[in-house]
Amino acid sequence: MAMQSDQSDQSDPPADLSETHSGDRPMTHAANLSAMLTTLRALVECESPTSDLSAAYAVTELARSLAVDWLPTPSRVEIHGGRPVWRWGPDQPAILLLGHLDTVWPVGTLSKIPFAIQGDRITGPGVFDMKVGVVQGWAALKESGITESSGVGMLLTTDEETGSHASRELIAQSITNAKAVIVLEPSLEGALKTRRKGTSNYLVRFHGVASHAGLDPDRGINALVAAAEFILATQLWRDKLQETSVTPTVSASGTTTNTVPDLAEVNVDVRAWNRTEQERVDDLVRAFRSTLPVTIEIVGGIDRPAMESAMSAELFTLAELTNRELGYPDLTECSVGGASDGNLTAAAGIPTIDGMGAVGDGAHADFEWASSSAMPHRAELLAKMLIKLLTDPPRTTTSSHS
Repeated sequence: MAMQSDQSDQSDPPADLSETHSGDRPMTHAANLSAMLTTLRALVECESPTSDLSAAYAVTELARSLAVDWLPTPSRVEIHGGRPVWRWGPDQPAILLLGHLDTVWPVGTLSKIPFAIQGDRITGPGVFDMKVGVVQGWAALKESGITESSGVGMLLTTDEETGSHASRELIAQSITNAKAVIVLEPSLEGALKTRRKGTSNYLVRFHGVASHAGLDPDRGINALVAAAEFILATQLWRDKLQETSVTPTVSASGTTTNTVPDLAEVNVDVRAWNRTEQERVDDLVRAFRSTLPVTIEIVGGIDRPAMESAMSAELFTLAELTNRELGYPDLTECSVGGASDGNLTAAAGIPTIDGMGAVGDGAHADFEWASSSAMPHRAELLAKMLIKLLTDPPRTTTSSHS
């Protein structure tokens, strides 16, 4: 999708913002939105692909600088697992706002998809997933008047898009005393994510024996044939009724066209709604045997457990009621196949609601966009929820797979 540079004055909110609420709120929202858009532009224009460590340091330092305008006390940048994270509030808060600053977009994407505001649509790399959510989180903290001693904390990592391998230990430590986790990931058409599939990832290597494909093919053990057997077997492990997917994605084999390959690699992506299904497929992957005498090496396994609906039910009800009290249209909820760090916190037994970030569409796509008029609404909703949670935290603190 072709993007155009922003030709409008950022201080002017979208024309339809005044229609989002009644009474004197539009003026308050208009002023708030102007500041939010200024902050957002700076954050989006600091490109931050997960794989670029220098970019990760740059975006966390920028976040620390930008947050000064929103938070009552300074935030901090810390190093965990060799990567920077941005933090504010106590290390082990009662309520954790969780998100990430990394994106899937390589440095240089801004030249193709510049930050722009066209009507209600904001475009730019990472604007929907999930830099709008970051700004909304800051705005909510400011609007709520919450201080650092309140028990609310915020954590933004820089490796979520590649599985949070460096930061998941920090996330686990951060929720030690948590009563609730609010994930600032984006939401398609505003629907909160109350259920997420769990993910498993495998790299399976087949070690055979090389030989000349023309002179002596029978002396080799063809790793590619063994890999093909495995790929075909994975299609029998899916369960359409339970919506469990087992998808071979990337494969590689061979060195020359006249050599029996001694090595083949297959990557497999597994998605399931519950831990039982993840474990069933994991057992099948590890039990696979080829008809050929290859050696099989398996890297990976169950990554993010499923985020089951029981862990989000009470928080969704709170969001729904709070949103109604504020006079906004009813919230909706959805189940999604993608995973987030909310999977980790829900599986640990902490009530978790996801999708409290941007309203829009196009995560990881060149048509990515976020709604500007929704930003003050979502920030206000989050602020009111935080205030309520501090006085009446969720009672659900167990999970069937915690």
